[in-house]
Amino acid sequence: MAVPPVPQARTAAPVRAVRVPLLVDVVIGLLTLVALPLALVAIPNTISVVAALLPPGVSQVDMIRAHGLALPAMLVTVPLAAVAVRRFRAAPILVAGLTLLALADVAGGYTGTVALVGVLRVLHGVGAGMLVPATLVAAAERSRRRVLLPIWAGALAASLLTAQALALWAIRDVTSWQVTLQPYPLLTGVALALAAAYLVLWMISGDGGTRTEGEILPASRPTSAERGRLALAIVPAAAIAVLGVGITFDWPPRLVVIAAALAVVAMLGLAALGTFEGQGGRTLAFVNVAVGLVVLPTAAQMTYIELGGPLGGPGLKGLWVPFLVAALTALVAAVLAGRVPDAFTERMTALGLAAVVAGLCATWLLVPAPSGTPLVVPFVLLAGGSAVALVGAFRTAGLGSAMLGLSLCFPAVLAGFLLGTGIQVNRLREAAETARGNGNALVEGFIGALHMWAQIGGFVVVGVIVLSAVLTRRAAAAPGDGQVVIPAPTPSPEEDDGAPGDAGPAR
Repeated sequence: MAVPPVPQARTAAPVRAVRVPLLVDVVIGLLTLVALPLALVAIPNTISVVAALLPPGVSQVDMIRAHGLALPAMLVTVPLAAVAVRRFRAAPILVAGLTLLALADVAGGYTGTVALVGVLRVLHGVGAGMLVPATLVAAAERSRRRVLLPIWAGALAASLLTAQALALWAIRDVTSWQVTLQPYPLLTGVALALAAAYLVLWMISGDGGTRTEGEILPASRPTSAERGRLALAIVPAAAIAVLGVGITFDWPPRLVVIAAALAVVAMLGLAALGTFEGQGGRTLAFVNVAVGLVVLPTAAQMTYIELGGPLGGPGLKGLWVPFLVAALTALVAAVLAGRVPDAFTERMTALGLAAVVAGLCATWLLVPAPSGTPLVVPFVLLAGGSAVALVGAFRTAGLGSAMLGLSLCFPAVLAGFLLGTGIQVNRLREAAETARGNGNALVEGFIGALHMWAQIGGFVVVGVIVLSAVLTRRAAAAPGDGQVVIPAPTPSPEEDDGAPGDAGPAR
């Protein structure tokens, strides 16, 4: 007797329902681990390191100015991409962003003018600015977001820490300055292939293969209030971008420091007053500002100090072990933080920021170091603390708040660079006036600038911890502050796999 085809047809759908979502999750996880470092490595301005390779007649100052356009373009793009990715979903935005990076990489090998370098660096910034919110939304849409979001947070923290070193590693022992415009073309191709695979799976499965048992998807379109707040976030981003370009025109360092400090205050004010979803969204915005302000600018200064030369240090080859240990620690710490019970998420955020403060203190105590081993301590504390703080904050807020937080994170990165550079220039000028031919005085001035920045950054992060705690306490003491809380619907027993902040309780 022939076996009727009906049972076979019934078993086909469950197999596809299991395999396709799992495959999508794997692709998103791999894409996150590749795309975020690519996005962050576009930030550093490394053209001065290979300035001797520039063609005759090309102004080094103009080239440095053009090469520095990537970060201003990126921080203005992030809030715009945050709206676009909520409207058009993550897969098309990921492919578009990586396509821009790939085109800029290919064209980078043929450029020879300052104007074209500026155009390509703007494309790098725009492409990178599209990748960051798109990878976050891709992870947040999934039913396994309790794993994917920690991977995203750990990858972001690790990328912030290692961006400067990765950018410098790509141009070691090069014979052409164009390498600065195409640091990792093979990695860009791998990321583009993964994004294309994600796009195909998204199209095949109708909704990206995202609807599985127990999952409640975020709204695909941003609300008018969310668009308004993201538009408001463009204001400090644009102001910081103008400062970032203006400092290359020899603006007074003290003016830059004051303006950057005021921009940081404005971002904290926007985080306190303009967030979504109550205290959870406010905390997430604070964490993004604090992490963006201190991690990459501090790591960049530390990397330059430890490169060797007159400042000593182990060089890039001696730094890769501390960076690798810190990156792995960030990923592991983020995944473990994603498994902590919901009742401890607020404490976890504060503990993560406290670890960042400890990392800044270790920077003040251990840098410069004759070998790379002592640097494991500040690197691990900065990367691991940032990852834990981000995971804890994400678990108390929704996707709208995450988009606003990212829109504040990268202006904070540029503000940190401006503050650090302004402090460094002032210290070096003071050292030059008192050096009188003593080269050690300039070296001490360079190191002293890093130590001063570490202290200032530590005080800012402590202030963020205190401010967040005070606002949380006030919100708890005044439940009738005008916020309307809509109770979440009670899920069915098979829909109990949601993440914190979703309609379904977490397992």
